[in-house]
Amino acid sequence: MLNKFRQSGQSEARVQYLDGDFRVISPGTYVRCAVTDTRIPLDELKYWSVDLQEAYALPSAVLQRHYPGALKTPS
Repeated sequence: MLNKFRQSGQSEARVQYLDGDFRVISPGTYVRCAVTDTRIPLDELKYWSVDLQEAYALPSAVLQRHYPGALKTPS
């Protein structure tokens, strides 16, 4: 029986990020990017920080989090 308060198949997972892998602690279909708040489907999750225990949608989000001045836009 589905939880009537959740949309079927659209819940946020709780994940433990490991070196080269991750473990799903609470089931779900996605996690959120720590920088952009974008939903990342678990089957598309490629970037995360073991130390900070957070996920990133794109390599640019990794750079933005760890090297904030690295992605400067031209003025």
